[in-house]
Parts: sequence; structure tokens; C-alpha cells
Amino acid sequence: MVRVQPHPFDPWVEISVHERHHPEWSGKFGATAVFVGSLRDFNQGHQVAEMTLEHYAGMTERHLEKVRCEAMSRWTILDPLIIHRYGRLTPTEPIVLVAVWSAHRDAAFLACRYIIDELKTRAPFWKREETDAGRRWVAPE
Repeated sequence: MVRVQPHPFDPWVEISVHERHHPEWSGKFGATAVFVGSLRDFNQGHQVAEMTLEHYAGMTERHLEKVRCEAMSRWTILDPLIIHRYGRLTPTEPIVLVAVWSAHRDAAFLACRYIIDELKTRAPFWKREETDAGRRWVAPE
């Protein structure tokens, strides 16, 4: 499942809800790998007061869905959960959640790492920070 949304979310609630929506998974997984990315209050030597994430609706969701499908074809995993925020964010708010369920930890860890690395390097998001040095665009990592 992929969601791109402007409103805040609680990663642990989202994981629980996703599992409850899949009662057929009962007994099918022994590992859940989770990555939660939150906004830091510093970046590149400056204090960050807030960040605005922009994206192209439709294009972003298609890209995230492609990455999700790639992970499912490479590893034996259940339906990964990917939630990504856009809009105005303040420090400590979760920006992204990637959760992967698998029978074994190795597949869960590898797929989760693959998904977040692909999101950080290829996903069509643009970040603008408000820092103590002024407003600036942030290059992809």
C-alpha cells in the first residue's frame, strides 16, 4: 500500500491498522522491518525551523508503487506499507514510513532498506527548508 498525504500520521498506529486489514497474514510473518524518517531540527550546519515538501500528484504515487512492486519481486515479502508526507512539516514530525513484513528477517530488512534508499534518491519530492540562514532548496541525498 502506498499513500502520499499532507496530514501528520502516527507510524505505529499505521502499522497496527495495516496489519488488522490483513487478517490473512496471521502466522505468515516472523519479521517486521520498519523505517521512520522524521524531520531534524538541523541540516548542513544550520538550524531548521520547518520544511516544505512538494511533489507532483499522481507521478509520485506511481513512482512509489513501482518501487513497492520492485521490492515485492526481489524478496519474499508481504504487502509493504509506504506513507510519505508532503506540505509543511516541523521538526520531530514523521515524514516517511516504510514497513515490510516477511517470514524471515533478512528479506524484511533488505526490502525495507531498498525501498527507503530508492525513495531518498529517486522519488520526485522537492524539499525547501526554513533555516537560521534563510530559505533554501535541499538537494536529494
